[in-house]
Amino acid sequence: MNPRIVTTNEKKLIGKRLIMSFADYKVGELWKSFMPRRNEITNTLSGDLIAMTIYKPDHFLNFKPTNEFEKWATAEVSNFDNLPAEMETFTLSGGLYAVFDYKGLNTDDSIYRYIFVEWIPNSDYELDNRPHFEVLGEKYKNNDPTSEEEIWIPIKRKQ
Repeated sequence: MNPRIVTTNEKKLIGKRLIMSFADYKVGELWKSFMPRRNEITNTLSGDLIAMTIYKPDHFLNFKPTNEFEKWATAEVSNFDNLPAEMETFTLSGGLYAVFDYKGLNTDDSIYRYIFVEWIPNSDYELDNRPHFEVLGEKYKNNDPTSEEEIWIPIKRKQ
């Protein structure tokens, strides 16, 4: 599975976030708090949702399941006007990404093992310290083996 290499512009996001780890994974809790209120975001650019993760710079160098990271449930917006109560804004800077088209269960982490253990080490790229995200479009179906999403991994050319 080879990704598309894409340079993206910055994205304005509105949503909710939680601090978690893989050992204490609260992604269900995050999305359950966001989804009932997503229609309060009035200036969305599309019906797509964006699941964003912000890792600390050494997260993958010293990987442990207890390493904490910030997970966001968001929608992309044209501006930050009309911010719903208890939601936050985030400006995702543009940059170079490897985009993997994934079809399958969102609980199957084999795609991430492939990306981090096989694809990145054997590519002309290395991981960049910017947010990772998934675009959950109209073909995304939670907990369904026919679900489709785009996985965006921040990269830079190897030195």
